[in-house]
Amino acid sequence: MLTEHDLHILKSELKGDVYWDDLHKAIYATDASVYRMIPEAVIHPKNAEDIKKVVAFALKHKTSIIPRTAGTSLSGQCVGDGIILDTSRYMNNILEVNKAEKWVRVQPGVVRDKLNQVLANDHLFFPPETATANRAMIGGMVGNNSCGANSIVYGTTRDYVLEVDVILSDGSETTIKAFDLNKLPALNPLMQRITTHLMDELTTPDIRDEINQEFPKKIIHRRNTGYAVDLVLDGMDNNTFDLTKLICGSEGTLAITTEIKLRLVDPPGKISAMICPHFTSIDECMTAVITIMKHAPYTCELMDRVILKCTDGHEVYKQYKFFVDGDPAAILMVEFRNDDEQTALSKIKAVEDDLRAKNLGYAYPMIPSSEIRKVWDLRRAGLGLLANMEGDKKAIECIEDTAVALEDLQEYIKEFTKLMDGYGQKPLYYAHAGAGELHLRPVLNMHDPEDRKQFREICIDSAKLVKKFGGSLSGEHGDGRLRGELIPLVLGQKNYELLKRIKHTWDPENIFNPGKIVDALKLDEDIRHDHEKKQTHEIETIIDFDSVGGFYNAASRCSGSADCRKEASMGGTMCPSFMATKDEKDSTRARANALREFYSRQDLSSIKDMEEVKEILDLCLSCKGCHNECPSNVDMTLLKSEFMHQYRMKKGLSLRSRLFGEIDRINGLAGKFPSMSNWVQGLPFVKKTLGIHAKRKLPILNKFSFRSWTSSYRQVVEGNKQKIVFFIDEFSNQYDVELAIKTVKLLDLLGYPLRFIEHGSSGRALLSKGMLPEALKLARRNVLNIFPFMNDHVLVGIEPSSILSFRDEYPKLLRGPEKAQAKTISEKTFTIEEFLYHEIKKGIITSEQFDKTTRDIIIHGHCHQKALSNIEFTSFVLGLPAGHTVSTIPSGCCGMAGSFGYEEEHFDLSMKIGEMVLFPAVRKAPSTSIIVAAGTSCRHQIADGTNRKAVHP
Repeated sequence: MLTEHDLHILKSELKGDVYWDDLHKAIYATDASVYRMIPEAVIHPKNAEDIKKVVAFALKHKTSIIPRTAGTSLSGQCVGDGIILDTSRYMNNILEVNKAEKWVRVQPGVVRDKLNQVLANDHLFFPPETATANRAMIGGMVGNNSCGANSIVYGTTRDYVLEVDVILSDGSETTIKAFDLNKLPALNPLMQRITTHLMDELTTPDIRDEINQEFPKKIIHRRNTGYAVDLVLDGMDNNTFDLTKLICGSEGTLAITTEIKLRLVDPPGKISAMICPHFTSIDECMTAVITIMKHAPYTCELMDRVILKCTDGHEVYKQYKFFVDGDPAAILMVEFRNDDEQTALSKIKAVEDDLRAKNLGYAYPMIPSSEIRKVWDLRRAGLGLLANMEGDKKAIECIEDTAVALEDLQEYIKEFTKLMDGYGQKPLYYAHAGAGELHLRPVLNMHDPEDRKQFREICIDSAKLVKKFGGSLSGEHGDGRLRGELIPLVLGQKNYELLKRIKHTWDPENIFNPGKIVDALKLDEDIRHDHEKKQTHEIETIIDFDSVGGFYNAASRCSGSADCRKEASMGGTMCPSFMATKDEKDSTRARANALREFYSRQDLSSIKDMEEVKEILDLCLSCKGCHNECPSNVDMTLLKSEFMHQYRMKKGLSLRSRLFGEIDRINGLAGKFPSMSNWVQGLPFVKKTLGIHAKRKLPILNKFSFRSWTSSYRQVVEGNKQKIVFFIDEFSNQYDVELAIKTVKLLDLLGYPLRFIEHGSSGRALLSKGMLPEALKLARRNVLNIFPFMNDHVLVGIEPSSILSFRDEYPKLLRGPEKAQAKTISEKTFTIEEFLYHEIKKGIITSEQFDKTTRDIIIHGHCHQKALSNIEFTSFVLGLPAGHTVSTIPSGCCGMAGSFGYEEEHFDLSMKIGEMVLFPAVRKAPSTSIIVAAGTSCRHQIADGTNRKAVHP
């Protein structure tokens, strides 16, 4: 057990960061697997020298080191009770690109997709493509020997590793690369022992025979079970000794990687063509795979009916199912890549013709190239979606990764299905059919002792079946905790003893990721579900979390897949604070882990103090990016609101939070003396007192309110078009009055009857500050006042965060009959852009009604629009007039997020978020271009960050 004194000394010696507080240990206790172990400390090394010192420390204090990058491992590789060594924060540089020789040298924390963005400048490509490629890192890919959907063409990561620089278990540094057996290089003492030992082992006839007899069939390129001694042996037979083959897939149990040299290739064809044949059964689908693979596709991936059903309640992925015909048992995604479009299309046609001739499949939709990404996004969402089936039973990744020879696949699946029938299981089938690997998941309730017993039995029986077919227990996700215990069963006891000798030679003190691959801990111990709060009193909440099983379950839905760790250049909104800081603590996953830990069984939880949870939620901007980008449906905006309410009940509320939360009521009072109020709020001491950053310009109150203007408003144009209840939001009412008036005049001229009724503000500010009783009171009042008009009216608003509260929060705040009324209103609630879009689509509004002035329009979308609506509505509407050219900035959150960016302690992060994509794009835009942003906060952020004015659509 490490002491604080020990860790303080270590911290003073390192250039990187060292944490041992309960919060950091809790958020690093899990990865994307079913396991949980509380580590002793978390370290972010700055360089190889730091890692050497950590190794020396581990040896001295008899602790262990668990290397980690993005932490998306599914087998528990990144879970342990020693020191988590996270290289993602600092060791993430692309060190050298050699275009002529086609190689690159990187540090382990380089993200795979980021690498290819950089390599594209030199027309080079690193092929292995995991489902997590927009956050998976090269170090983790080497550790797991990752591959992905295109492995049938490109193979696995180890096929591209030329050299690895590593720190060995004695703290020495060495470079591992292939060498000619006749030309032994100079090696340090430990590396000399390692090399000599393995050469001696692999030249022993009995050992060679055992490897050749018991290891998976060589035709299976996805074979990751144990250490790859079979591949080292193959190399020796060709006079080459290559320990990179051993390092790849060793999961950090042999050495810690500091640099990797990768072989590169030319990029794949620029044109993608995809066909998605539909099948009535898994067996028919497996038969079709053999036929399809004869056409040498780029990818051949499977989605089954259960995955497709999982997306039914998920708005984003529902729209991605545009190609699904009927209710298929399985769909194959068959893609071809070529630089010539006709060649790619001809291959698609050949596949269709072949399947039809053999009476395989019943529908063969071809996917337009512009829509292929949606199909892939649907498949890639599988992990999170499957982990969050409704109810206690979940699709569990216990037999996730088996791979067999392609010619064995159909028979293997038949026997596997029969095996699962014996357990009363209808498992899920998805992923890499063309490579002979399917991700097979039984559905289990891990809280139920009987299901936990079945979890273990299924793992063992599955391993026996894999062995029968000469397959690999792990195809790409590694052994880790999940499969390590089963390796003797698959590779044989003699080969397992060889692996143990190898581990001992490399790491005699067992400091590198112990309990993985060899001497593995039991696969059904340290399950994270042991720790969960189940069948105990659920906390009483104001927000209704019943549909997801309560507040605790809403947080524990996080699977750990880390979609929230992608960089800004990957697109999307989630998660702006992580994009800016690159700190795990600022990811949605970490916040979910902290909430789950705090609200779990108190005798087992590591977080006892609410302050720690408040700290980790502090940098959540409530952007709602996770609302639709998190495949696990972890809605941190709602979770934060509820937690802040719980916190407020125990700890109270700061003056600033109360003032921001009550901003509408305060503005109502200040609006009686707008000039004086504007003068007072601009005084430096007022900002300082309230904790508002000195560089922020607070919004200016208008001379009169919009509501007062409506009292004298008279409809100009009579019409029989759709009647509108115009929602007067709190921002337009006091600040953006001119904007609201222009909107009314526009709708008036277009002939839409408008009605203004008595209602309160949206409560957006109250929600953001956790002032839920006050927000609930407002929601009730607004629903009561608006619902009577919903028979023949629609509700339209111009501030996205306010009007979309009716769509998102209101039905979740209210219960009983009020909830039903709120849902009715939500279905008839539109942003102004949505409303105009639908009217244009009906042909009621046409381009002839507008002038033809040439305008170049550049749009930044509001976060809540992206999460609950679609920025394409704005683009379509603004593109209606003949003279308009419209483009959209691929930005996420602007960084202001209501009051967040005004607050002194958040100002720097707010501006950093703006600088990621939005500010540079605005500065680059021609001065004649019109910058458009629907959110009032977004417009203020653009003004403060770029000195350019943005206008509402």
